[in-house]
Amino acid sequence: MPASFFPRLVSNPFQDPGLYVPFSFKKRAIFFDLGDISHLSSRDILKAGHVFISHTHMDHFIGFDHLLRLVLGRAKKLSLYGPEGFIRNLEGKLSGYSWDLVENYENILTLEATEIHQTHLLVQTYICRNRFQPAAPPQKQEFTSLILDEPGFSVSTTILDHSIPSLGFVMKERFQINIKKTALQAFGLTPGPWLNDLKQALFDNKPADSDFEIPIGMASSHGRCFKLGELSSWIAKITQGQKIGYITDVRYTPENLKKIIPFVQGADHLFIEAAFSEAHADIASTKNHLTARQAGEICGKAGVKRFTIFHFSPRYSGTETLLYQEAEDAYQKAFSNATPSCGTGVIETQPF
Repeated sequence: MPASFFPRLVSNPFQDPGLYVPFSFKKRAIFFDLGDISHLSSRDILKAGHVFISHTHMDHFIGFDHLLRLVLGRAKKLSLYGPEGFIRNLEGKLSGYSWDLVENYENILTLEATEIHQTHLLVQTYICRNRFQPAAPPQKQEFTSLILDEPGFSVSTTILDHSIPSLGFVMKERFQINIKKTALQAFGLTPGPWLNDLKQALFDNKPADSDFEIPIGMASSHGRCFKLGELSSWIAKITQGQKIGYITDVRYTPENLKKIIPFVQGADHLFIEAAFSEAHADIASTKNHLTARQAGEICGKAGVKRFTIFHFSPRYSGTETLLYQEAEDAYQKAFSNATPSCGTGVIETQPF
């Protein structure tokens, strides 16, 4: 069975940043940043239930309006996360429209915004039918780096410096479940949605002696009931889950590096900005962005297995191979020094 989720950049590396993470066999997805998402299908966008915003510069948040337009009138809860000031900025967007017709909607759309501070969280709820007017002040909650914790995966954050707070994110799968096709055949079982139910039961840590029923038509000529522990031991191989990182719009400073490197350590795939070439490091510093060399160095020191750079300045249009090579060279040098026994990682580009 494939991995639980498959991250991909929303746009080519010269366009607005954003990472789209759809789940296997589920009508569910997660966004990291909301740049221009208008070229995504409505079907894909509507799968999103959680949105994590690094910061609210326009190129990272302009897509919220498009997302909101699609979810209006639907029975849905949309959870949004952002840095200090996020609630104010979200309310500014919501207040820019007239909501005199929303009382007619039969379905209830709810937005839940979580604003992340160094010492606490602020959580505010907005209901479409109430014209997105909050009924009470935000609730204050304790902050740990773990901001979403589900049985199958978690999302953590760290607060970085981009002259304003900018959030980095890590999405970590609890474990992966690979189904042995030969074992399925040996037991007369047919792949189907029940395999996803089996994964969920294991993620939920249900007792090994609990009953698990395979529906009629999926098990020989009739349904069959197994003990969860026995069935999983026969047909499933459980391995370590994948770790995905997303880092964008940060200064190259000792303080940021002390946070980023341990945070993304050992990631299976890190998506990291590389706005400028090292030849323009002075501009990168002025604009509070990373160079391709700096991005590759961070990836190497963190021992990530593969990485994708993005958020390129338009000045490199047509010469972006220089950025890829610069990042790769820095990565190989830093990776070999940091993890000499771990082999060789790889930089990835994505076709658009």
